[in-house]
Amino acid sequence: MGLAELAAAVRARTVSAEELVRTSLERIERRNPELNAVVLVREEALAEARELDARLARGEDPGERPLLGLPLLVKDNEDAAGLPTTFGSLLRAEAPPAEADCEEVARLKAAGAIVVGKTNTPEFAFEGFTANRLFGATRNPWAPAFSPGGSSGGSGAALAAGLAPLATGTDGGGSVRIPASFCGLVGLKPTNGLIGQWPPPSWIELSTKGPLATSVADARLLLDVLRGPIAGAPSALPAWEPRADARAGRILATPRLVAHDRPLAPPLLERFEAAVRTLQEATGLSVEEIDPPFPPELDDEWFVMAAVDELTWIGRETVLARLEDLTAYFRKGMELAAGISVDEYQRARRARFTYCRALDELLGEDGVLVCPTMCVEGFPAEGPEPGPLTEGADYNTQPTNSTGHPSLSVPAGVAPNGVPVGLQITGPRFRDDLVLAVGEAWERAAPWPLAAPGYEPFPGT
Repeated sequence: MGLAELAAAVRARTVSAEELVRTSLERIERRNPELNAVVLVREEALAEARELDARLARGEDPGERPLLGLPLLVKDNEDAAGLPTTFGSLLRAEAPPAEADCEEVARLKAAGAIVVGKTNTPEFAFEGFTANRLFGATRNPWAPAFSPGGSSGGSGAALAAGLAPLATGTDGGGSVRIPASFCGLVGLKPTNGLIGQWPPPSWIELSTKGPLATSVADARLLLDVLRGPIAGAPSALPAWEPRADARAGRILATPRLVAHDRPLAPPLLERFEAAVRTLQEATGLSVEEIDPPFPPELDDEWFVMAAVDELTWIGRETVLARLEDLTAYFRKGMELAAGISVDEYQRARRARFTYCRALDELLGEDGVLVCPTMCVEGFPAEGPEPGPLTEGADYNTQPTNSTGHPSLSVPAGVAPNGVPVGLQITGPRFRDDLVLAVGEAWERAAPWPLAAPGYEPFPGT
């Protein structure tokens, strides 16, 4: 049962919102000690659920609320009214409760969701694994020795383990798609600007909100809830409607989006090649194998923008005065950012136009580009040792944050270490409907168990 059906059960009173929220809180209490996915719990959620149930019992019409009564976990780099936003950092350990919801949380609550807590994130959402000095490391429910990825790793682990049916994510370099890949979930980085954001993100031109879900249908529903412009967001797109007849015209395939010389892990290459064959059979389209479309410099330029944006957003003096309090990866990133010149930053920004145009021309109006979501089989739960942060050779996710194109990660098997593998589907800008349609075709051809071992369905499903 998907999100729409679960919300319909609440509306029909075949299951109560209180039962769903209580189940979520009980599972967090029982399973979170092993996973460390949830860092804050909101007990007031039970009272809100009871009030909703009482209104329904009185016959009140809740209106069009597609997430009615569903428990929601919020990534700890997003504001949820009444809860602190720590960004997983000692710099924010004493953060006061947020006075208001960020726009994503506000839209999810308007659709009926009930906030039950917050999920772990690497420090300032800067890494592709989830561990920090404030709350520690989050573990993957599929393989606890490994990370669920990041930076939305707490949300990914919680969703895959069934701690809540809803969990938010942000994506500035793959932060929705990496946990989707490693946790056997569906994760969408939409076209940049499709989801209006407020407050503005730290990575102004790279980051977007994005659905993280257990099915493509749920990701589509969440995109419908979240999409739309907002006052004060200059890059937000106008209202957008998906095409009902979205269909890809051709498929391009490459193991890597960026021309690095590091080989893809053999198990990932095997699963990718099998996935391409399955997708070809499912769609009836021919597949054109292509070389990596982007040069290695893209990763360097992505890092320049992300690191400088983060340093200036937090405050250069604040960061440099407390380097000893930062995690190793984040400290190294901020030290590098402090030495980047204005010229380097502007060159990196201008390069986005070249990459965007190249991908526009490659995809045309109806092409999709498929690749493995990740180029490695997983990271240790505590994260890998700090390496050359500007290399980015483990990721196929960063390019479309730079270009703005929509990319969807769908489950494509399990690696020998027990960590799931993702297939990334990228489409033309403003054709999020197209990548979702291809994702649904993939899902029909390659059914997936939806969640990690030990997952329990919610009452009413």
